[in-house]
Amino acid sequence: MHAVFNTYDPGDFYDELFVSRGVPRPEAELLVQRISNISIDELMLRQQMAQNMLFKLGVTFNVYNDNQGTERIFPFDVVPRVVPSEEWQWLERGLKQRIETLNCFLDDIYNDQKILKDGIIPREVIESATGFLKPCLGIKPPKGIWCHITGTDLVRDRNGNWYVLEDNLRCPSGVSYVLENRRVMKGAFPALFEALNINPVDAYPSQLLASLLHLAPDTMPDPQVVLMSPGIYNSAYFEHSFLAQQMGIELVEGRDLVVADGYLQMKTTKGLKRVDVIYRRIDDDFLDPLTFRPDSMLGVPGLMDVYRQGRVAIANAPGTGVADDKMVYSYVPDMVRYYLGEEQLIPNVPTYLCENAQQQNYVLGHLDELVVKATNASGGYGMLVGPHSTDPERDAFADQIKANPRGYIAQPTLCLSRVPALINSEFQGCHVDLRPFILHGEDIYVNPGGLTRVALKKGSLVVNSSQGGGSKDTWVVAATAS
Repeated sequence: MHAVFNTYDPGDFYDELFVSRGVPRPEAELLVQRISNISIDELMLRQQMAQNMLFKLGVTFNVYNDNQGTERIFPFDVVPRVVPSEEWQWLERGLKQRIETLNCFLDDIYNDQKILKDGIIPREVIESATGFLKPCLGIKPPKGIWCHITGTDLVRDRNGNWYVLEDNLRCPSGVSYVLENRRVMKGAFPALFEALNINPVDAYPSQLLASLLHLAPDTMPDPQVVLMSPGIYNSAYFEHSFLAQQMGIELVEGRDLVVADGYLQMKTTKGLKRVDVIYRRIDDDFLDPLTFRPDSMLGVPGLMDVYRQGRVAIANAPGTGVADDKMVYSYVPDMVRYYLGEEQLIPNVPTYLCENAQQQNYVLGHLDELVVKATNASGGYGMLVGPHSTDPERDAFADQIKANPRGYIAQPTLCLSRVPALINSEFQGCHVDLRPFILHGEDIYVNPGGLTRVALKKGSLVVNSSQGGGSKDTWVVAATAS
């Protein structure tokens, strides 16, 4: 029945498609059956067709300091990851709870700071975070929303339990791959989409636009929304242009905008036009050279003054990056209890804070077992995967931890779940994570699925595109699909 999967061994891991060798999970049974009716050569051909289509669509990313040229295709694997719908509903509840909590936290620390005054989080944890921006103190963003777009990274362990690995509130990227992966999968496997009840993901651009329009004053008949990009050399520029085109809004750079007459204005062929909402895809530091980095050529001088006066909305709000700090992350369970009076639904990965002398001693004594991360880094950089590291690498990290304890946290090396991936004409089990995208507008909306990133290097646990990872389509399906 499952001929092409005959040699596939899920091994001692939680496999997203198989319960055990040759036995598919109920929600994946029809998928496995249909794939098994296709020869390996045909599957390889469809995978190549999908890859070619993505390249023609321009679905590429840039890797800085890379000598292979600027643009690269994001490797795509043709075997989807399947999540049963009842499990997804639980994840959705947990993600909504987390976003509501983080929004309360951001509003609090930039205003009343009750959570600090009540001693739930030590003040120095927040004030030493590079993402905590003093110029944002006292700001009240439109409609009280700070985190409009979030990409929360989830992982499963060996037992199939879900954990939140990290939060991405600054400028989360990757949703264009979710939308385009689905498009090419429909082209590669049209019959499967007819047979299976797969939740659609293509409402995301309209939901995003609705969330952005929600930030404009209710009295405004036709608000002007723009997407602000650092420009064509940014690693996610394809996504910026794609989303702007999908939403039917202007794609601008800092040089296209100016503060005039107390408002943010866009330069057009017909003169200046007022801008009401910015979906910004540039980091806080570069937004306004008069407030943040004076050497920034990407931002708009005076933008923060207009924002403080409530004359323009910025998504995500400046200052949200403090919630991405991996030390702040460790306090999210306390935040959920403090702001919502609830227990956290999706747990954090257990985290050791190197700033704590006792925990640091434990970390230094177990570097070969742990994953060590820089608290303010992302993209798989600034990281030591203990079991895959060398003695000199561990020694170097030990020195860095001792020199800057606040700069590092450590976590157990989770045995990440795997999904079969088609590599060199055979199925290999590759580790995956999942980044669902959550929008906070009038309501909180979780796009059904998300970006499954897959570590395509054998045995690797690093799924980031900049580190050799690829992606898969993510299907939320009913277990009884037939």
